Amino acid sequence: MHALRGPSLTFRGDPRSDGVESAAVYESDALILIDSGRIAAFGAYSTLAKQIPPGTEIARVGGGLILPGFVDCHTHYPQTGIVGAYGSGLLDWLEAHTFPAEEAFSDEAVCRRTASLFLDECLRHGTTTAAVYGTVHEHSIDAFFAEAECRNLCMVAGNPLMDRNAPASMLVSVDDAVARSARLIGRWHGRGRCRYAVTPRYAPGCSPALLKAAATLWAIRDGIVLQSHLAETVEEVAWARKLFPKARSYFDVYERHGLAGPRAIYGHGIHLSEDERQRLFATGTALAHCPTSNAFLGSGRFDVGKAKRAKRPVKVGLATDIGAGTTFSMLRTMGAAYETARLAGADLAPAEALYLATRGSAEALGLGHRIGSLAPGHDADLVVLDLASTPLIAARTARSRDIWESLFVQMFLADDRAVRQVYVAGALAHDRDRKRNN
Repeated sequence: MHALRGPSLTFRGDPRSDGVESAAVYESDALILIDSGRIAAFGAYSTLAKQIPPGTEIARVGGGLILPGFVDCHTHYPQTGIVGAYGSGLLDWLEAHTFPAEEAFSDEAVCRRTASLFLDECLRHGTTTAAVYGTVHEHSIDAFFAEAECRNLCMVAGNPLMDRNAPASMLVSVDDAVARSARLIGRWHGRGRCRYAVTPRYAPGCSPALLKAAATLWAIRDGIVLQSHLAETVEEVAWARKLFPKARSYFDVYERHGLAGPRAIYGHGIHLSEDERQRLFATGTALAHCPTSNAFLGSGRFDVGKAKRAKRPVKVGLATDIGAGTTFSMLRTMGAAYETARLAGADLAPAEALYLATRGSAEALGLGHRIGSLAPGHDADLVVLDLASTPLIAARTARSRDIWESLFVQMFLADDRAVRQVYVAGALAHDRDRKRNN
């Protein structure tokens, strides 16, 4: 048993629907007691001090802020090497950069090297859980989960399934898709902190038979996630409607094939009708907001206000969408989400942005009972932010009137230098200052 003591911030509800004062829990001097990788107690130090067992080591956090580990609910580890690759739009970018990059993952050594780099970057930026796309190659997921297991990270991943409208090297038959996914589920789902995600890449790349097979795979074991893409561009929406003429909408393609419900999460969801948002809410299906990717490819503006309308709030998480996304930093992604909201004529308060990057993403993945919050019984995945990581940030933070203004500053000025420490299941997994000194 050990503990952290210092300023801490987490959520017990959604600040958009419940109000910031009710949803947020900020303690200027908190104690987080950790036992066997989980949070045993969380609250004001003055309240919990008498509960600390004798001999417990307490790490003091000065000038920082303890948060739940960031949860990135949509990203592509094989695209780590093409971040910032020039492209004119989604479909062209896939052809010019994504598919050629993923073809290289036929080499297992490439998978291992890239998985290691990707996960180290996640840790360096304070991300302790991500929902990840591999490649069509079965060993791409074996390599990824093996690297995640070495770091004891809670990761969700699956190999993309396509059987049409892609290069031949990216396609897999329905029978092979089922066999590969079933083997991966058997090897990895529920092993340690690994969780499998059935991953039909997107509807235009899948035949009706493959979508039905994906629904069958999703139901094999409890806790499996379903991830895919939805309504990222106007052109993609039109393409899906052409390929599935009987569907009422793009989302209806997935729903009528059994791919809607809790633990189903779709990336982007920019160009949706109100009827589709109603169906997302009614089925408990979540959206992953990917602001830097949407801006980079010019795909459009996700309207968080419409998505989370009070009468039918859709579950929404925040995501980097590496490699069309341009940063591993969830702080910078929070800032981009704010900018996107303003361009759409809406607002995104700093409390709402942090919720999306922590508890919101965890809830979207069906993991809110284990990660995304500082609460007893949750896994002790924690981030210690340095609120004065650069001279400019230090000067700006000194002028902040409250914790929310300090957080807002981090969303626009901070990067991986602000991540002082990261704890994974209670164990120190990244120490910025130690790495600098070494």
